[in-house]
Amino acid sequence: MTQSEFLNIVMPFKDKVFRLSKRLLISREEAEDATQEVLLKLWKNKKKIQEYKNIEAFSMTMAKNFCFDKLKSKQAQNLKIVHSNYEDNNTSLQKQVELNDSVDWVAKIIEELPEQQRLIIQLRDIEEYDLDEIAKMLDMNNTAVRVNLSRARKAIREKLTNTHNYGIK
Repeated sequence: MTQSEFLNIVMPFKDKVFRLSKRLLISREEAEDATQEVLLKLWKNKKKIQEYKNIEAFSMTMAKNFCFDKLKSKQAQNLKIVHSNYEDNNTSLQKQVELNDSVDWVAKIIEELPEQQRLIIQLRDIEEYDLDEIAKMLDMNNTAVRVNLSRARKAIREKLTNTHNYGIK
């Protein structure tokens, strides 16, 4: 496999690996390192890459495992969440402040979710994987993924309602 063939395979999902890593590790630099590590491992095993049914799902699983290992290490003690990937240039300053506040609240609420729910929300609602892919990545059955996703969404909705009094029911 040539370098350009490899890049054609991995580049379409490289940003998803980064976003998942950032959600788990919080630090942009740590997420960049994790993404680079996953891509390096894929490159080293490029001869086997065609054997995988879904290289993207395999890469996301590698990223998840790498991030969990990183979080278990002593280096993870001082990571902090910063949600900075939301941007809209077509809104007024007031609306932008309100939207950023809402995004920050949702990020904080997601941060407080149990680890598994947090990961499933990231994969489903942000990365837009389907439930079967998530089940394979997390080595869970489909029903457990749906239940965790439902519970996570309900917790987010309830906390937003209680915090902002949006009146969402």
